Amino acid sequence: MTDTLDAPATDEAVDPAASLVDAAMDGLLASHDPKQLSYTEFRGAQFDAGLAWVHFDEGHGGLGVSPKLQRRVEERLRVAGARPTKPVTFFMHLAGPTIHTHGSEEVKQRFLRPMFTGEELWCQLFSEPGAGSDFAGLATRAVADGDEWVVNGQKVWNTLAHLGDFGMLVTRTNPEVPKHRGLTYFALDMKSPGVEVRPLRQITGEAEFNEVYMTDARVPDAHRIGDVGDGWRVSLTTLMNERNAIGAGGAGPPKRGTGPISVLVKLWEQRDEAERDDVTKDRLTQLWTRAEVLRLTNMRAGANRRMGNPGPEMSIAKLAFAELNQALMTCAVDMMGADGLVGYDYTFRRPGDLSVDGSDGAVQHGFLRVRANSIEGGTSEIMRNILGEQVLGLPGEPRIDKDVPWVDVPRN
Repeated sequence: MTDTLDAPATDEAVDPAASLVDAAMDGLLASHDPKQLSYTEFRGAQFDAGLAWVHFDEGHGGLGVSPKLQRRVEERLRVAGARPTKPVTFFMHLAGPTIHTHGSEEVKQRFLRPMFTGEELWCQLFSEPGAGSDFAGLATRAVADGDEWVVNGQKVWNTLAHLGDFGMLVTRTNPEVPKHRGLTYFALDMKSPGVEVRPLRQITGEAEFNEVYMTDARVPDAHRIGDVGDGWRVSLTTLMNERNAIGAGGAGPPKRGTGPISVLVKLWEQRDEAERDDVTKDRLTQLWTRAEVLRLTNMRAGANRRMGNPGPEMSIAKLAFAELNQALMTCAVDMMGADGLVGYDYTFRRPGDLSVDGSDGAVQHGFLRVRANSIEGGTSEIMRNILGEQVLGLPGEPRIDKDVPWVDVPRN
């Protein structure tokens, strides 16, 4: 049975925009063989051809066409043997759209291409010890000093910040106005003086997360993204793309049976016939059904997004993704029995790659890693608030600091 959502739109064959993309692809593949060139070289050529983000402006990795045509590009690249996008470049899916939407011409020219090629890796510097769920309450200060800004503060839970060349940094530049209006967004050079990255060891033994300290760190005003004081609006672009990226569980249309559910199915198939009890089979069937519902929800959200009519599906998917992954990996460990308690290396290490859903490694690692899914990209509690208020129209929680200058808000 073929998924109707997997089928390409029939009118693309005569769509001038589709023809433009096809011509660009023909030219790219005629002069650049992805199987012969390095990852960086080919992706540079892809960017220059306007096929990095096809909906971006020309000259900035795009062709100014509908984002639904990006799938057309990815399918042809896969057939041509191009290497898949490296997971370690995950944050380009957040930083790229933010810079394209809000950055100046100079900022776009400076950052988009090396971000897409993987020559410059990015990380996200949003959460703080006192401003996680209440992100707009952040306290990291940036003070103007000529053509630069002097930054002091602390960020936390910064995924792969130890690998980052630049960080998406949101600071408070005006404490005399309400918290949402005094923020400014920057691209921070993670190797600049005054920036210190400290590892946070997790239950997996890894230090995938970090805390970042900025002590009189300097950021040129040329690396500001958006207007001064407009950091909240800019950061919303990043946050929405983060939830889309995490909720979708990866780029491209998801295939039936892929991801963490495949781990569970493999364990079941490896069991002896005598060990395939009805209780576990029923549990597996229920989890398969939930995984399939999430897959189809992701596909529907993608279809709506390509038609310019995004709905609440990705906010729902992000919440469902976190809870389903935890249920799947818990079931996997249960199926392993006593074997799930051994054979895992808890040695401290700084990972060089990213697996959000935990399905790329051992079951024991996945079981521990997916605990973070209900925190990263917005906690499940906050996601329920968002869905309740913005989707269901329920009254919001009382907020006494909304119109009060940030500096006057009581804090511990």
